[in-house]
Amino acid sequence: MSRNDERPVRPPNILRTHRLRLRPPLLSDAAVIFQRYAQDREVTRFLMWRPHGSIIDTRVFLRGCLRVRARGTSFPWVIVRKKDGELLGMIELRLDSHRAQIGYVLAKSYWGNGYMTEALKVVVHWCLSQPGIHRIWAFADVENRASCRVLAKAGMKREGILRRWVVHAAMSDKPRDCYTYTIIR
Repeated sequence: MSRNDERPVRPPNILRTHRLRLRPPLLSDAAVIFQRYAQDREVTRFLMWRPHGSIIDTRVFLRGCLRVRARGTSFPWVIVRKKDGELLGMIELRLDSHRAQIGYVLAKSYWGNGYMTEALKVVVHWCLSQPGIHRIWAFADVENRASCRVLAKAGMKREGILRRWVVHAAMSDKPRDCYTYTIIR
């Protein structure tokens, strides 16, 4: 991904909202991530990875997050609540030419509080401020109504259905239909 002047586009390491701080993940986050959501079958139901069986899986995952961030192809952030420093989940931005894809996960105990919509909005806002990004998109399983609401509340429009798009490993080995949501510049 590059601007007109050919410099790579990199989002800031820290993004802030009224209630949240998004920062790069650290290996030291592994225990909290594992305990709060990575091993939770309900939270991981609509994700592309299976629940982590141990903290070792979470450490491997975090090392992967650090690698993609260093390469500049994806930018994961942990979502931290400002008032008490609680780690709530993660959000990731994947840049590909003029496109930006967003994925996220939030611990179940924080569902229904608007945190993910707030985090998503700040990432979308940053993307819209970049002249080289023309398409911001995400997908959600057709049964994941909560995620569809988050995407809509963040200003994204349902564009269509991607048939047999992705395998949600915790649900099935077969690809499932997903809605695609976008904001187009």
